Amino acid sequence: MLTLSERIILAALVGLTVVVFFIPVLKRVLIMARFRPAHRSDSLFRRFFYTLSRVFLQLCTLKNERPWTGAAHLLVFYGALAFDTMTINHVLEGYVDGFQLFGQAVAGHLFSASVDLFSITVLLGVIFFAVKRFVARPRAYNTGSADSALIYLFIFLAVTSYLLFKMFSLSVHPGQESWAFLSRWLADRLNLSQSSGQTLSLYLKLSYWFHALVVFSFIAYVPHSKYFHLFAGPVNLFFRKHQPSGSMPPLDLDKAESFGADRVTDFSWKDALDALACVECGRCQDVCPAFVSGKALSPKMVILNLEKHLLAEDKNIMSNKENLPSLVPGVFTEAEIWACTTCGACLHVCPFDIEHPDKLLSLRQNLVLAQGRFPAELRTFFHNLETYGNPWGLPASRRATLAAELGLKTLSENPQAEYLLWLGCFGYFDDRGRKIAEAMVKILRAAGLKFAVLGAEEHCCGDSARRLGNEYLFQELARSNLKALAGYNLKGLITFCPHGYNVFRHDYPPLLEMLGDFTGEEKERIRSLRVISHLELLADLLDQKRISLNSPAGSSSIYTIHDSCYYGRHNGLWLQPRKILRAGLGEKLKELKNSGEHSFCCGAGGGLMWTEEKAGQRVNHLRSEEIIKNGSQLVATSCPFCLTMLQDGLRDKGAEEVRVMDVAEVVASVLRG
Repeated sequence: MLTLSERIILAALVGLTVVVFFIPVLKRVLIMARFRPAHRSDSLFRRFFYTLSRVFLQLCTLKNERPWTGAAHLLVFYGALAFDTMTINHVLEGYVDGFQLFGQAVAGHLFSASVDLFSITVLLGVIFFAVKRFVARPRAYNTGSADSALIYLFIFLAVTSYLLFKMFSLSVHPGQESWAFLSRWLADRLNLSQSSGQTLSLYLKLSYWFHALVVFSFIAYVPHSKYFHLFAGPVNLFFRKHQPSGSMPPLDLDKAESFGADRVTDFSWKDALDALACVECGRCQDVCPAFVSGKALSPKMVILNLEKHLLAEDKNIMSNKENLPSLVPGVFTEAEIWACTTCGACLHVCPFDIEHPDKLLSLRQNLVLAQGRFPAELRTFFHNLETYGNPWGLPASRRATLAAELGLKTLSENPQAEYLLWLGCFGYFDDRGRKIAEAMVKILRAAGLKFAVLGAEEHCCGDSARRLGNEYLFQELARSNLKALAGYNLKGLITFCPHGYNVFRHDYPPLLEMLGDFTGEEKERIRSLRVISHLELLADLLDQKRISLNSPAGSSSIYTIHDSCYYGRHNGLWLQPRKILRAGLGEKLKELKNSGEHSFCCGAGGGLMWTEEKAGQRVNHLRSEEIIKNGSQLVATSCPFCLTMLQDGLRDKGAEEVRVMDVAEVVASVLRG
């Protein structure tokens, strides 16, 4: 179809497009190479099939929080794949007139029909996104409007220019069999068959070049736009973190060149890839309790600002210069860093599994360990943990006294015990927490389990200290607890605090090798110790009929469940509390608007239980308002932090008649015998 000179020009255009596309891609790869290493090469087959399913089945975007957006993205995605294939056909057609990538038989006809069909779906999808962005204008779409408009324009022109070319192609070859139904219908409506052959040939060539220029211009623009997520997103999915979302990697305080992240290159290459993979959909922002309550933090802007910074400092990063500016306050403010509750909602809804909280926690580590900058109220909190082993600064000896008041033996008094009931700081020192502890003791005794407590040997698990950036204090607390645990042969450690459960199960084991002062026997004892949440335990005890509950009354009150972030979203324990409560309270469960995997944080996670919430609304007030609207007379929790925050929030909102109880308290209240 093209002349020799035109073919040379086309080849040059293709080559130029490839160069223009890959130069910024190579630049981004070189930038990532300057960042800290991150080990993401385990389970390659698992990574491959996970990525394949998430991308080609579009599970990354077909999430239940935005079903219509996911459906629209589905229309555009599969259409893009069809048009990418058609672009190859289009280029080769310039050299071989009438070329069909899949031949002239049924396969070729099906492909032509599918491209026409996807032309419709892509245009519908683009119209949906354009209306949503420029007419509905949700807060989540508060960035990248110009970029989006240009992308929509490119996609629209790519589709319409293809249809234009196909119309003229069918008109120039009237006898050619094709199932391109839309192109043929448009050609018939425009009466193109009435035009002269010379005119049609001219228009065919012009439309060919118009489509080629649009497509190649779009390809060249992609690395500079958020559309680059088509390439960076799947790569990011492949290198996702396999560890549970609530886990944190240990910081080797003796060998670390820096504590946390001060400069951008203190992050890992995976953090940089996260920034490049962001599609700016704003799902993370929609579900972030800090953002929704009016705090300075937007997880979306954390990622976008990181991307802008690493691209702005590209020369300094690639030349490995030491004059990179500090991230705080140059890129991030202290207000946004300290607003994160580490609830994990942002990561959970992200289509490409971007790890927002890890970056904020690295920034906290640097502020605390390297710069000594943290909210003033944390000074007392850190001092109490360091001196007394609990947040309230109460004497450690009171743990043994309080255990005796509960009629409990310590492991040193009863070394034959099979299970350790970890009472935690709340169970020992908080009046409301002690009621949960009493309920657990009652249940365990009814089940006939051989258990004991640590008493004075127990220290705070250190979860809050770690997530507030004080890794040194966390490791000291962990060392003391691990040494205590290593002295006993136990089957399991039972905890009724999600934060303790998460830290024991995921954060403590990696410390065994790094701390270096444990014998092989001690390591084996700790590794064989099963960490058991009280939700798992109660569900198992009911299944095994080791405890029985009074039959729920037919007129039992309506109740609801507040899922804790660290049991639910981070560790997948949201079926167990429903099972337990139905056994004890009946079927009158009325779910909250945000429940299960989409539960809304109480505001105490990430160590914020011990800070003052000054900006915007209180997060626990937002959750309490949701509970009040639900109309339930009882809200069941599974976390001492959540219970405290919801009691306070409901009291502040004048709804003290709504009872807040831990799942263990509910079970203990209906325990038969």
